Amino acid sequence: MKFDFHYDAGHGWLKVTIQEIKSLGIDNKISSCSYRQGNDVYLEEDCDASIFIDAFNKIPGNVSFNEIYDGKYSFVRSLNPYYV
Repeated sequence: MKFDFHYDAGHGWLKVTIQEIKSLGIDNKISSCSYRQGNDVYLEEDCDASIFIDAFNKIPGNVSFNEIYDGKYSFVRSLNPYYV
């Protein structure tokens, strides 16, 4: 499965869906350092993204990333924080 990884000059976020987070049973492990917009969740790169990747890697299959540079200041920074 391929996931989008958004980044700017200072940080990065892995874009996943709330359904993917819930299906892995990690929805209560994601911090408010990540962001949510509708059904999409942008997991911050330092902690939350690795929680997702570790859980996802327990399922057979490959994980790959599509890197997207959002410029100096990513739109992700203006989204609402993730809350369960």
